Amino acid sequence: MISDLFTSASAFGLFAIILVVYYASLRYQEHRLIKRLGGYAPRVYGRLPLGQDLEFWHWLFDNSSPPQSSSYSTTAEHRIGGQRFVFTANPDNIKARKPLKPPNQYGLLLSHMALLATQFNDYGKGESFTRNWEDFLGHGIFATDGEEWAASRQLLRPFFAQSRVRDLEVFEKYVQQLLHLIDGQGQEIDISELFYGFALDSATDFLLGRSVGSLGNPDSQFAHAFGEVQRIQNMRQRTGPFQRLVPSRNFWKGLKVMDAFIEPFIQDALNYSPEELDEKEVQSKTGSTWLQSVARFTRDRKAIRDQIVNILLAGRDTTAGTLSFLFKELSAHPDVYDKLRGEILSKVGSSRAPTYDDLKSMRYLQHCINETLRIYPLVPFNVRLALKDTSLPRGGGQDGLSPVGVKNGTTIVYSTRHLQLNPAMYPAVSASSPPVLQFCPERWETWTPRPWQYLPFNGGPRICIGQQFALAEVGYTTVRIVQKFERLEKYWGVEDDKVKSEIVMSPANGVKVGFFIDM
Repeated sequence: MISDLFTSASAFGLFAIILVVYYASLRYQEHRLIKRLGGYAPRVYGRLPLGQDLEFWHWLFDNSSPPQSSSYSTTAEHRIGGQRFVFTANPDNIKARKPLKPPNQYGLLLSHMALLATQFNDYGKGESFTRNWEDFLGHGIFATDGEEWAASRQLLRPFFAQSRVRDLEVFEKYVQQLLHLIDGQGQEIDISELFYGFALDSATDFLLGRSVGSLGNPDSQFAHAFGEVQRIQNMRQRTGPFQRLVPSRNFWKGLKVMDAFIEPFIQDALNYSPEELDEKEVQSKTGSTWLQSVARFTRDRKAIRDQIVNILLAGRDTTAGTLSFLFKELSAHPDVYDKLRGEILSKVGSSRAPTYDDLKSMRYLQHCINETLRIYPLVPFNVRLALKDTSLPRGGGQDGLSPVGVKNGTTIVYSTRHLQLNPAMYPAVSASSPPVLQFCPERWETWTPRPWQYLPFNGGPRICIGQQFALAEVGYTTVRIVQKFERLEKYWGVEDDKVKSEIVMSPANGVKVGFFIDM
């Protein structure tokens, strides 16, 4: 019996040795490949990326500055469950070779970038990302690569053509509902809550053909489920190989609520035959809705559901988040509010609805929106997977100036927020160049970011196709609110000055303010 125990122990020990040797062999092969491709970025240990976005990135780079470099590191790597992750906010890894287009009417520079364009074919979402996000986003535009992604983008593009973006009437109805919920006597309200209802109603009307009526309805089951699913999905993504340990009961419950909400829209579209939808497109002055357009090309309920969730994620959360952060800053800077209101009244008076050209002509309004997106890019970090053995131009070596070798299958996480708020990217602080974290629309009168420095709508082939629509909606809504209310007061305190990053960034504790119409 004792001999049997020794035999079993010996077999187990031999098996353990084989596993260790095998693992060491794999790591050595990986090491040689990475060195051949470039090298390593500074490595950090001891923390999972579970905290708030900016907090984690500060910790990451504070602990990874190369010892031989006097500069601040903006590329690092971290192993989670044995998997290598490379984190970067290095402008040379996202840097433009040349502008994609001249600055648009909002002063946004659209750029080619290493991760997002000049090496576009080297990186993508990858099969693991698609698999991890499939329950939530399915095979929609934000979770796919290649032909599947291109087909989704082609399907969406016509609905964000300038002719449709210039039609601002879709916003007016819901802006008036929003204004009706603000008493003008300084009553404390959470304006961000109203913005999320407003954005969902206008998005469903524009995209699906009718509003869901969530504005002013704090008990909206869909809004709550949508937020909860995003929160848990974000946690699952951050924990990488440990995502199975994340409690997911509310995730599955939220998905059921979402799908029950979406199903009637799908059924309405499928009630028309493809031939009827073709005829509707030709006969209607405004054309068919986006959902009807999708139903012309596919009768697959799951495919339609996936596209709806993807477009609602973009249409609701990014617009509402930008408006929330903008009015949060306006409430903290009454001088900016007064100056903005002066420009608006001089252009369109106190009651006339602005046209698309009016919005383009309001430079200070553009500065306020740009400054909001500079401090609060709504997607503060993003993920790409190396689809082949490749490299990043900077971040490796003792001085941080050498390439970083990237093996096929390595996850690259990049932070636009950390990039945009890196003091090294700005002139020295002066009267005309305020501190990086200070909200100051006037900085845009003398400062223009380089193409790789300001990326609120991403860049390259995956640049947001709905950016003009979002900017028009934010601008139009801001004008109509500021027209009506003479003053805006801040009711939030220091303890409320926090953000949360659950796929899309938003104020962690809402935005409590009061609006006034002086008698």
